[in-house]
Amino acid sequence: MRTYPIEKYRNIGIIAHIDAGKTTTTERFLFYTGITHKIGDIDEGTTVMDWMVQERERGITITAAATTSFWTPMGLPKTKEQVFISSRNKENEYRINIIDTPGHIDFTAEVQRSLRVLDGAVVIFDGVAGVEPQTETVWRQADKFNIPRICFINKLDRLGASFEKSLESIEQKLSPNVVPLQIPSGIENELEGVIDLLEMKVLKFEGDMGERVKEEEIPAHLLAQAKAWREKMVEKIVAEDEEMLGKYLEKKEVTIEDLRKTLRKAVLSYKLIPVFCGASLKNMGIQPLLDAVCYYLPSPKDLRPVKGTDPKTGEEIQRKADDKEPFSAIVFKVAADPYVGTLTYFRVYSGSLTKGSYLLNTTTGERERIGRILRMHANLREEISEIFAGDIAATIGLKATSTGHTLCDESNPIVLEKIIFPEPVISIRIEPKTKTDQEKMGLSLRKLAEEDPTFKMKTDLETGEIIISGMGELHLEVITDRMKREFKVEANVGRPQVAYKETIKKLAEGEGKYIHQSGGRGQYGHVWLRVEPREQGKGFEFINEIKGGIIPREFIPAVEKGVKEAVDKGVVAGYPIVDLSVALYDGSFHEVDSSEFAFKIAGSMAFQAAAKRAKPVLLEPIMKLEVIVPGDFFGDVIGDLSARRGRIDETKDRINMKVIDARIPLAEMFGYATAVRSLTEGRGVFTMEFDHYEEVPANIAQEIIEGKRR
Repeated sequence: MRTYPIEKYRNIGIIAHIDAGKTTTTERFLFYTGITHKIGDIDEGTTVMDWMVQERERGITITAAATTSFWTPMGLPKTKEQVFISSRNKENEYRINIIDTPGHIDFTAEVQRSLRVLDGAVVIFDGVAGVEPQTETVWRQADKFNIPRICFINKLDRLGASFEKSLESIEQKLSPNVVPLQIPSGIENELEGVIDLLEMKVLKFEGDMGERVKEEEIPAHLLAQAKAWREKMVEKIVAEDEEMLGKYLEKKEVTIEDLRKTLRKAVLSYKLIPVFCGASLKNMGIQPLLDAVCYYLPSPKDLRPVKGTDPKTGEEIQRKADDKEPFSAIVFKVAADPYVGTLTYFRVYSGSLTKGSYLLNTTTGERERIGRILRMHANLREEISEIFAGDIAATIGLKATSTGHTLCDESNPIVLEKIIFPEPVISIRIEPKTKTDQEKMGLSLRKLAEEDPTFKMKTDLETGEIIISGMGELHLEVITDRMKREFKVEANVGRPQVAYKETIKKLAEGEGKYIHQSGGRGQYGHVWLRVEPREQGKGFEFINEIKGGIIPREFIPAVEKGVKEAVDKGVVAGYPIVDLSVALYDGSFHEVDSSEFAFKIAGSMAFQAAAKRAKPVLLEPIMKLEVIVPGDFFGDVIGDLSARRGRIDETKDRINMKVIDARIPLAEMFGYATAVRSLTEGRGVFTMEFDHYEEVPANIAQEIIEGKRR
C-alpha cells in the first residue's frame, strides 16, 4: 500500500563542480529533515553521504549516494518528529529521494547515470568562483536529459564572494533564463541571512545549527535594492502567462500563490530556473531551498511518460508514472557490498513490485527474482516489502543485470533508453605480487568493472600483463586502493599511460586472400573491403554490400569478426581504430575449402591492407584545463603550459587571482600537480576534464610509434 501520493515525490540530484558544497548541503538536508541528529563534517570525515574510506580520506565524493528524506514546506503546518520511517503518511509532507553526486571529472559517470534517473536537480555554485568547468559539464549533462533545476549560490560568507557576479556568470555561460527568488542580506563575514523576494522578508537562521528560521522586516538600507530585484523577478515570471501578464500591466494585484504556480509551470517546462542563495557551512538558506524543491521541482507525475521500445517489434512504447501500469524500471548503478554481495540500484518508472516477484531483464533476455527490496540511506539499508512508480530502491543477488539494463513485467516487455558512458582516456599496467593475489585479482577487477562502466580491463596478449583503463589518475588510484583494501589484493602498479586511438583520413580499398593447403581439406577465404572515415564520435560501422551470393551469408559474420579484431589492434602503433565504416563488397569462395575461420583471417588481412592505404593517423586525448594562480606567477604558469603543447583559450581575473582556461594534451599533464605547486609556491590549483580527441603532431607520433615516448 502506497503511503505517500506520487504527487508528493521528489527525485532530485545535487550536482556541481568539485568543492562547491554538494555534500555539505546534502548533510544539512538530512539534518533538517530529521534523518540525522548531528550534521556530518567533511574535514572530520563524519559525513553520512561520503561513507567510503577513500572519500573520507580525500574529502571528496567518489560514488553517488542515495537517501530518502521527508519535508513539510515552512509555509505549511509542520510535524515535530521527522525520522527515517517508511510507514508514515503525513498530509503536507513531501518525500524527497536525494542522490549526492561527485564533482571530480574522473567520476563523471556517476553524475551521468544519476541524472538519467532523476526528475529534478539542485545545481550548487561557489559564490566566489561562480560557474566552474565541471559545473558546465554537469549542466550540459542535465540539458541532455531535459532536467528541470534550481540553482543555489553557496559560500556567500567567504572572502571575495559576490552574488551578482556569480549570477552574471550563470546567465552568460549556462542560461539567460535564471530568475533570483532570493538575494543575500549582507555579504562575506557580514552575511546575516537571505531576503525572500516573494514574501519580501529577511530570513535569519538561529540556534546552534541554524534550525530556527526567523522572519524579519527588510532593513531600510536594503529595501530599495530588494524592491528593484523583486520587480525584475515578477516581470520574468508573469511573462510566462498571458493572463497574469495582462493583470500585471493593468497594475492589478498579482498574488504570491499565482506567482508560485506560474513559476512552477515555467520550471517544469524548463523555461525558467529559480536561483536561491546562502552559506551551507554556516547553516544559512537550506530550509528555503528544501521548500523550493517541494514547490518547483517535478514529481514523477509531472513529467512526460517514459519512452521505450518493444524488444520483439522495435516499436516505440510509453509508460506513465502510474502504479496500475505494467512494471518497468532501469538499473542505474551496481555496487559491490562486502556484507551482502552485489547491490543493484534501480528507478521505477511505472507499476509496482512486491518482494519475491520475478522480472524480465529485456536487455539480456534473462529472468530475475527480486528476493529483497531495500531502501538505501547512503551505505545503510532498510528492508521494504513493496515499491511503486517513482521510487528509487535497490535489490540483492541479481545474476545477469548491470548498469543501463531494463527490468520489467514479463508479460509486458519494454527496453528503456540505455545510459551512454564516455570512453576511458588513461591506462596503467598492473601485476599481482603473489600467486594467491593473481587468482583474487581477476575476480576483484571484474567486480569493480561491473560496478563502474568507465573502468575497463584487458590482458595484453603479447606480454600477458593486465591493463586497466579509466577516466584519470585519481580514478585509477581509487580503483587500485579499493582492490587492496576491499579485496585484499596486493599488486605492483605501473606508470599511467595515455589511451591513444587511431583513425583513417581517406577512403581506400583492400583485398584479403587466405589460401592454405595441408594434405586434407584446405582453407579458402577471399574478400574485398572498402574503408571510409566517419565523423568524430560516430564509432565503427560494418556494412554488408554482398549481392547475389558471391560470399555465402553464413561467412559474413566471420568477416565482421576478423575486421573487428583488426580494428582493435590498429595499424599505426597498436591502438584501436575509431570512427570508420568498413564495407564488404566483393570476394569469392570455394565449395569445399571455405570456412568461417578462413573468412575471418581474410577479413582481418583485407582490413589491414585497406587501413594502411587510408592515411592512418594517431589520435590523443585533449583535456580542458582551468588553472587558478596568484598574479605574480601568471607568466611562469603560461610559459609552462606552452612548453606542454597547451593552447590558451582565455585568461581572466577572479578577485586577486588569475584564471587560465586552456586545452592541453593529456600526455603532457602527468605530474602537473607537482609542477604547478612548485611554480606557484603551493598556491596554484587546477581542474582538468576530457574534451576531445585530436591528431598527434607527426614528430610526436613518430616517437610514440618507435616506443621512445612513455
